[in-house]
Amino acid sequence: MRSHFFAYISRMRFIRRWALMRNTAPENVQEHSHQAAVLAHALAVIRNRKFGGHIDPGFAAAAALYHDASEILTGDMPTPIKYDNPAIRNAYRDVEAVAAKKLLGMLPMELQEDFAPVLTAVPPEVEKLVKAADKLSAHIKCLEELKAGNREFREAAAQTRRALESYQLPEVQYFLDTFLDSFSLTLDELQ
Repeated sequence: MRSHFFAYISRMRFIRRWALMRNTAPENVQEHSHQAAVLAHALAVIRNRKFGGHIDPGFAAAAALYHDASEILTGDMPTPIKYDNPAIRNAYRDVEAVAAKKLLGMLPMELQEDFAPVLTAVPPEVEKLVKAADKLSAHIKCLEELKAGNREFREAAAQTRRALESYQLPEVQYFLDTFLDSFSLTLDELQ
């Protein structure tokens, strides 16, 4: 049996994010997913080391790598549209779930059991971390755009920061307090 799963996954790089906003540096879903995976891994490590958690950081990273995979089939719906109306939000969640199952079905049967946990059945505790990593990635994008002088991201930066604080996750607050300021610095200032 021939499988198109990984050929589809590689197309994540063609899906642009932030489509309704002027960007100084375009971002695609593949880039975003990599950053979300790095951040989910970090949040899991922070939770385990600092706050007594028991989350597998590797699993959190893998779940984040695939968290937007359904967008290969659905496209990326801009956040203001996706979350403006509960009916649209719920319908889009249903569409994403169908797309994720379709992707899972593209794998050979003997691999589906291994990919299902990161594509269609992420445990709630890990899903919260992935959601936080996703929002943190979006906030970092906003900070980088603001650093480049793009004021179009000012309100998005404020909204994503409020969302991160509303999660009330100690590992997120730790990341914000310990690492976030560095994203506003230039390369020379990081030295």
